[in-house]
Amino acid sequence: MALSFTKMHGLGNDFAVVDGVTQEVNLSAGQIKAFADRHLGIGYDQLLLVEPPSEPDVDFNYRIFNVDGSEVEHCGNGARCFALFVRAKGLSQKNPLTVKTLNRVLSLRFEESGEIAVDMEKPVLEPARLPFCTDRRLAKYHRTLTVDGVNLEIEFGAVSMGNPHAVIIVEDLENAAVKEIGRALQAHPDFPDSVNVGFMQVLRRDQIKLRVYERGAGETLACGTGACAATVVGCLSGLLDETVEVALKGGRLKIQWPFSVSEDSPVVMTGPACIAYDGIIEDS
Repeated sequence: MALSFTKMHGLGNDFAVVDGVTQEVNLSAGQIKAFADRHLGIGYDQLLLVEPPSEPDVDFNYRIFNVDGSEVEHCGNGARCFALFVRAKGLSQKNPLTVKTLNRVLSLRFEESGEIAVDMEKPVLEPARLPFCTDRRLAKYHRTLTVDGVNLEIEFGAVSMGNPHAVIIVEDLENAAVKEIGRALQAHPDFPDSVNVGFMQVLRRDQIKLRVYERGAGETLACGTGACAATVVGCLSGLLDETVEVALKGGRLKIQWPFSVSEDSPVVMTGPACIAYDGIIEDS
């Protein structure tokens, strides 16, 4: 098998993007996992697959696979890379592009600045739709986790941006136990499909710092859906305004959510995407 791919990143959140429009793609979960190895393979946080549209009003299907080979619903940084890939490879020059994920239809728009704005649709706040097992919707939830043999009560907000997120507000992001708490909350039975865990430090009403421990990937340099989820939780907690700069390890994103108009308003994420190199996958 010889399969062309492009290595890309959005703020250091890196991807192998594969054109499934002009070439046949039949990757198994095992192959995706093997290619993700940073020592023996390509190395990436996720593999993105561009496919022909499955619906008449959609330009492309957008599929996302974690390093363990599992398919997931959404990736915001990946969506910006997807848009740049489609344009750079001559698959479409439309602006905006409309793409379908497992559970959402996204609008991807090229800005004059060269950055890409993604209409991430409205946040999902009903716990059952994340899914998250709890009696009713609350602004904050509490669960007891065992971390390094110690029981800790964790307070968090919960929201889906097409994939589930729990967002914890911390005072000292640098020293937060991201891996330990992230793993423990992901394993909690009340998150039957696991959960992405964000750790947010509020700097000002229009600026936060964020780290995200992702399902199937661990902590990444940036997480677009996590930035959106953190902004939503911060807004609903009365801590943030409607336009927020999110500082991640890999760089900065602008998130806009006009929640004062309606909680059903779409969240818009704007940021860069970058092509690193093109390559060929060869596997027997």
